[in-house]
Amino acid sequence: MGFFDKLKSGLTKTKESFNEKINDVFSNFRKVDEELLEELEEVLIMSDIGVETSTQIIQDLRNKIKKEKIENEEDVKSALKEIMQEILEVGETSLQLETNPAVILVVGVNGVGKTTSIGKIASKLVKEGKKVVVAASDTFRAAAVEQLEEWANRSGSILVKKEEGSDPASVVYEAIEKTKEIGADILICDTAGRLHNKKYLMDELAKIKKVIEKEMPEASKEILMVLDAETGQNAILQVKAFKETTDITGIVLTKLDGTSKGGVVIGIVAENKIPIKFVGVGEQIEDMQTFNSQEFLDAIL
Repeated sequence: MGFFDKLKSGLTKTKESFNEKINDVFSNFRKVDEELLEELEEVLIMSDIGVETSTQIIQDLRNKIKKEKIENEEDVKSALKEIMQEILEVGETSLQLETNPAVILVVGVNGVGKTTSIGKIASKLVKEGKKVVVAASDTFRAAAVEQLEEWANRSGSILVKKEEGSDPASVVYEAIEKTKEIGADILICDTAGRLHNKKYLMDELAKIKKVIEKEMPEASKEILMVLDAETGQNAILQVKAFKETTDITGIVLTKLDGTSKGGVVIGIVAENKIPIKFVGVGEQIEDMQTFNSQEFLDAIL
């Protein structure tokens, strides 16, 4: 099954919810008017796109209808899709790792699928011929190191770990040394599941970043935030909290296949201006794929 087929299959719940509601709106209207737009706005809000983003989308759609003199249902749908695609294209969806070695720092709260995402991304990079080192620097969560070790073995990457409760920044330091020693291409650093109200954990993240900046100042760096699509609007709030501490360069969205809240993808990008880099559409190691906005919209609308 190709990625688009997996995506389409994985987004069935979102498509049923989103597409059917939109079709219901159109079936009740004979002309393109303000009442139709208000109904569409309600559908967008109910689809976890968010109030602010939904209002902006409908305003843009209103302007487009007026400017292009749109009068039929299919043209309205096409215009809506175009506006959403413009929102989603805020930056590069591929990893920007020009240097050798390069660093990927992975952040996110516990339970979003961070460790699994690291394993899947590492596997993807190894298959592309890269030598990958993974730093098990989430030393606070019980079994986090063991879980990451299992994924490192499955993906064919090299794990650097210390005992539970160790200083996370020291794990990163050792992983940097290992990366240089073996001539690895990419270092992926796990971090603890930081909540925005746990100041010491945010401080720990800043400390890790400082070690990376000092030891690998010239390296390309990606800071990926892992989010669980099933949390809907809460995912948008998590990004805003983390943005205060770190410069997130991309989003990894997990569990997209198990939710009807796929519309949150649009809200996340619109409100934070950060591109979606990867989406998870299944349990298998190869089910983490580079995000494609066109295919995503084709799958839900």
